[in-house]
Amino acid sequence: MDNFAFIIHPIDPKRDVQRKFPALGKALPASAIDFFSRFFPPVYISHVTGARSAAQGHEIEGWFVACPFTPQRMMTLPVETVYAKIVKTVRLARSRGARLVGLGAYTSVVGDAGITISRRVDVPVTTGDSYTVAMADAAVREAARRMEIDLGRATVAVVGATGAIGAVGAELLARRAPQLILIGRRADRLLRVKAQCEAAGAEVQVGADVAAIRQADVILAVSSAGDAIIAPHHLKPGAVVCDVARPRDVSRRVVEERGDVLVVEGGLVEVPGEVDFHFDFGLPPKMAFACMAETMALAMEGRYESYTLGKDLTIAQVEAIDASVAGTASGWVDFVRLSAQSRTSRSSRSSATRTLLAPPPAPPPF
Repeated sequence: MDNFAFIIHPIDPKRDVQRKFPALGKALPASAIDFFSRFFPPVYISHVTGARSAAQGHEIEGWFVACPFTPQRMMTLPVETVYAKIVKTVRLARSRGARLVGLGAYTSVVGDAGITISRRVDVPVTTGDSYTVAMADAAVREAARRMEIDLGRATVAVVGATGAIGAVGAELLARRAPQLILIGRRADRLLRVKAQCEAAGAEVQVGADVAAIRQADVILAVSSAGDAIIAPHHLKPGAVVCDVARPRDVSRRVVEERGDVLVVEGGLVEVPGEVDFHFDFGLPPKMAFACMAETMALAMEGRYESYTLGKDLTIAQVEAIDASVAGTASGWVDFVRLSAQSRTSRSSRSSATRTLLAPPPAPPPF
């Protein structure tokens, strides 16, 4: 049977460790879990069954394995230490028989975003970022349509525009919107992304201050900040925010305090078949993150290749994986389209609308 494995890791130390080890998660404070994570080995999480292509009826199996590091650990430890732990986690997946391994959350962005990892293991790896971009772009377009925002006349902001997802996401949005605001921390790369977006026809403003997004009608949030950076006061009345970041960029306070703002959960996909992850991610049944979905879709097609690596993705990569998933593994549906029954006219921007478009804020997977 074709198969895959996917690497996850704790985002909220206590809450996520309790998902797998209840007693340990309750007994240790978050600071202790974060400290000792440096010494924990990779962990087998669960066996994934029942994912099946609606087009061919082709079933796959998979495994979730965990790298014990938290985002804070990955950001502060020497990159070689982080690489070594991720490589051990890939080898754990390989020992289960995995023929393709997806790098989830921070394991996909640390260092050179998977390139070094791929060179140190004997199995293809992918970050899943290409399909994440495709689903984020679809979510932005659908949310704007429902809120009666014409992207062809809108100002669109990208928070985290210098990352792998943000850069190519900005380039895609430059084809749709006349004005872009790009927020990023690396000035040299930000200027490169600006030039690419201007070549696509958009007028572009760049900076490092997230306060600039107050001008935007639509915001794509894809940073690797590690904590919420978009607060209620950052958003104009009636704005749409698509949050793809893990951990989330949008503060929970936005949902609680800004009933006029629509927050959508970008990058979620319904898996075809009767999939059972045998692990609680805090997501609705059958739902997966798009980075997982890319890994699973490649396995369904028997494409054991390192499809997405590095921080320089291309629109061609994004469009190819999107077409491939739609054409040969049909049955995948992004979350925003699943909630098409929601009321989203300008007169109904309410918390009820937000809830239909986005699941209640829940931690990303352990």
